[in-house]
Amino acid sequence: MSSDDRPEGVGGGLAGKLAGKAKRAAGSVLGNEELAREGRLQETQVDAARDARREDAEARQAEAQSELEQRRAATEAERERLAAEQAAAAREDAIERDRAEQERQTEQREAQERAAAASVEARGEAVAASDQRRAQAERADERRDAAELEREARLAEARADAIDPEEQR
Repeated sequence: MSSDDRPEGVGGGLAGKLAGKAKRAAGSVLGNEELAREGRLQETQVDAARDARREDAEARQAEAQSELEQRRAATEAERERLAAEQAAAAREDAIERDRAEQERQTEQREAQERAAAASVEARGEAVAASDQRRAQAERADERRDAAELEREARLAEARADAIDPEEQR
C-alpha cells in the first residue's frame, strides 16, 4: 500500500484484530512502515473499542446495580414506613381498647354504686316504714293503755265514791 492510499476501514471484533495483526506483520515483512502502522492502529482501535464496550457494559452494570440499590433502599424505606404506620395503628388500637375498657369499668362501677345506693335507700325506706309502723303500734298501745288507765281510774273513783260518798264533792 502506498502512503497516498487511504487506509482500509477499521473492522471491529476478532476479525478486525486479526486483520490488524496481519497488516502489521505484512508491513514488517515487506518493510512497509505505513502498513505496519495501520495494522498497529487497527489493533489499538479494536482493543480500544473492546475496552470501551467492556467499560460501557461495566458502567451499565454499575448503573443497573446503583438503580437496584436505590430501589432496594426505597423499598426498605417504604417497608419501614409501613411498619411504622402499622405499629402506630396498633398503638392507637391498643389505646382505644384501653380507653373503652376503662369506660366500661367506670360504667360498671357507677352502675354498682347506683345499685348499692338504691339498696341502701330501699333498706332505709324499709327501716323507716318499719319504724313508722312500730311507732304507730306504740301510739295505738299507748292510747289503749291510756284508755285502759282512764277506765280503771273511773272505776277506782266509782268504787271510792261508792265507799265514801261524802268525798264526792
